[in-house]
Amino acid sequence: MQSPFQAFLPFEEYERPLEHIRLGQGAALLAGFARDDASRLYEDILAVTATHAFQHGSTRGGYAMSVAGSRCGALGWISDERGYRYEPSDPRTGEPWPTMPARFQRVAERAATAAGFPGFEPDACSILRYAPGARLSLHQDRSERDFTQPVVTVSLGLPATFLWGGMRRTDKAKEISLFQGDVAVWGGRDRLRFHGVREIAEGSIL
Repeated sequence: MQSPFQAFLPFEEYERPLEHIRLGQGAALLAGFARDDASRLYEDILAVTATHAFQHGSTRGGYAMSVAGSRCGALGWISDERGYRYEPSDPRTGEPWPTMPARFQRVAERAATAAGFPGFEPDACSILRYAPGARLSLHQDRSERDFTQPVVTVSLGLPATFLWGGMRRTDKAKEISLFQGDVAVWGGRDRLRFHGVREIAEGSIL
């Protein structure tokens, strides 16, 4: 059986100094922050996806998304013809989402604190798999009810180019290189910034 991470490059090839890069008043890139947790985070992802396999959601218009996702935690983000929302159970099965691994929670809480958001307690996690060719267009994370809580994202696997935009879709986005172990956090005034991911380039662990 092939691992879903077979196309990911080993993180040793993309190590860079630990660095705290301020992206805005309420946003930061914590370069290398989760590097030491990477292998164990992979194990947790495999455990989650063993019970909730990666799937391609769809847009409101019915178009399939190139990014495949799995969910864990008390709530799971849904993307289908009805729109974007959080649900307490998988609409396909009616079963609750897998429990969020404790390591996921610890990494997110530590990163949020380092970026200036102490007391963050994540209750939902989307695991997104960007295979080569996948991309995510500029968008805002608006499905949550509480915008006072930050967004925390952890990068694993192939390098990616993160698009960090403004408060309007038409604002020019900055391109930020992401490598394994990098964590981006945004909240406060930056919570509703548009963001996305450029198309992922080919890569291999071989």
